[in-house]
Amino acid sequence: MLTRLHKLPRDARDTLFLLLVIGTVLAPQLGHLPLWCSMLALGVLGWRGWLAWSARPLPSRWWLFGLLVLTIGATLWTHRTILGRDAGVTMIVVLLTLKTLELRARRDAFVVFFLGFFTMLTNFFFSQSLLTAAAMLVALMGLLTALVNTHMPVGKPPLREAARTAALMALMGAPIMAILFMLFPRLAPLWGIPSDAMAGRSGLSASMQVGSVASLALDDSVAMRIRFDGAPPRQNELYFRGPVLSTLDGREWRALRSRFPASMQDSANLQVSGTGVQYQVTLEPNNRNWILALDATPDKPVAPGRDLRMTPELQWVSAQPVSELVRYQVRSFPQYRQGPLRRTAALQDYLELPPGFNPRTLQWASELRQGPRAELDPARLIETVLARLRSGGYGYTLDPGVYGQHTADEFWFDRKEGFCEHIASSFVILMRSLDIPARVVTGYQGGEFNGVGGFWVVRQSDAHAWAEVWLEGRGWIRVDPTSAVAPARTGSLQRLQAPRGLIAAALEGVSPAALFNLRAAWDAMNNGWNQWVLNYSQTTQLKLLQDIGFTSPDWADLGYVLIALVVAASLLGAAWTLWDRTRQDPWLRLLRRANRRIGGAGLPVPPNTPPRSMAALVENSWGKDAPAARAITGWLLRLEAVRYAPGKGSTQRAIQALKREFKHLPWPSS
Repeated sequence: MLTRLHKLPRDARDTLFLLLVIGTVLAPQLGHLPLWCSMLALGVLGWRGWLAWSARPLPSRWWLFGLLVLTIGATLWTHRTILGRDAGVTMIVVLLTLKTLELRARRDAFVVFFLGFFTMLTNFFFSQSLLTAAAMLVALMGLLTALVNTHMPVGKPPLREAARTAALMALMGAPIMAILFMLFPRLAPLWGIPSDAMAGRSGLSASMQVGSVASLALDDSVAMRIRFDGAPPRQNELYFRGPVLSTLDGREWRALRSRFPASMQDSANLQVSGTGVQYQVTLEPNNRNWILALDATPDKPVAPGRDLRMTPELQWVSAQPVSELVRYQVRSFPQYRQGPLRRTAALQDYLELPPGFNPRTLQWASELRQGPRAELDPARLIETVLARLRSGGYGYTLDPGVYGQHTADEFWFDRKEGFCEHIASSFVILMRSLDIPARVVTGYQGGEFNGVGGFWVVRQSDAHAWAEVWLEGRGWIRVDPTSAVAPARTGSLQRLQAPRGLIAAALEGVSPAALFNLRAAWDAMNNGWNQWVLNYSQTTQLKLLQDIGFTSPDWADLGYVLIALVVAASLLGAAWTLWDRTRQDPWLRLLRRANRRIGGAGLPVPPNTPPRSMAALVENSWGKDAPAARAITGWLLRLEAVRYAPGKGSTQRAIQALKREFKHLPWPSS
């Protein structure tokens, strides 16, 4: 096959290479395109490759027109529009692949190149990860190699020669790219990340529907990275607060829908004590407006460009969804007190239960309330319930099965197993049945320390649900019933493990320590990419100007610096051009000067005329015995001798002498 490939005509070989590059550009897109578009793209590229391999003619333009009409119709049917991000990417992929079916001239190849460059950029609409950037760098080098190869029309130059030229071009353009990246104004993104569907996967959601998911698949993707300025809190204190869910309709928990006016609702009433914890959070895009922080954070996190506020339930939220990487500074206090110290009317919201649900749980609560008076203290009741969770045979599992209508009843009396949402929901329902105000808090618990980068990684698999109960004189306090069922969930790095996939099974023989170190190194690389590239914001640009001497920089200063660097780069390029000219052959440069002088005197001389032929033209035109002709022809013959019959002296000194003599030759005027 390689022999056949080597014997192919130049056009066929170049076409096959270009199709391979286009496939590299499109490969990351296949998971985001409609199935019909992916199949069409692969089919068209395969068809075009077969035509090039077998030297068959290209299809007629009617074929292209028909396919284009069908794909426009399919795009409208799939996306209900041909505008917008998803529909636009679908159309550009279709146009790129169909254009390969009319590669008849260099002009068509250039159109394919430019469409390929644009399609390569659309990969970043869906992911800006380090892996995507590396894949697109490979695609960029492939497109540049194909472009350089197209400008080598003679013979069958090897691709490695074109690749070497492309690499040199990329290296020469890298400084300009770095300057533009650092100083070009940061524009707000023109698109967001796609809405995420978290059903059946670990992670946070604006609501919590208990018992509808039969099994939970652990999503190991990164939710955020945290770098503590000093010693971090203990593992069991790492509770990152997210949505607080206080209203239950039977099976689904949602944010509080109070029946009291806003003026009667309790405020946050947060009081902190002890030493605060200072840290920096790099939050991955999630298309939500949650700003996650440790309990409790009284002061607004420092997130430049974002309008943040704290809800009465201590959750920090942003006015804009987090559709790009966000980095912010936080100071939290693990020791805090929140909420009213005396019972208020607004606490009734946290006692509401929908009628007709969980009758056995209500009956159990009634029995507990009929116990000895000393055991009716809310704190004693809570401890009694936690003791039952510890010793009653309850389990923490990813595969509890689908629950029915009475989720708390099934958990407490039938199944006795579930993941954190089952446990927290059942606990809060029981607390409310005991006349103890309670609510569900969701967020992330724990994390994994990355020794390579010196930061903590919190993953979607660390998503957690716990409970808060209100006690007289103490306010709202955290109670995590999951830790009573599975203490290792919150007290160490131990997590439930999802069933092993094909790749994980293949890596079973690899040392766990080696895999952990590889994962830590990869996380550290991703964190560096996030900090230095994705999170290079407008504020970072202005801080860069401050570091180089600007007192209070603004966008005008940024523009001046950018213009100054562009001018400096232009002058540097001009200086390099002048220097490069001095590196050219001085003999040829002197011969060209003589050619121009003779041509300026009215005797046209071809540019590639050698000195002896030039001397013959001068003698024939001006006369052999003319003094000017004798002087000029003698100088030309000496110039020829320097190159083709050099003496024992220095060639450089001989050329310098001819250059001085050139100025005094009797050149006729035109």
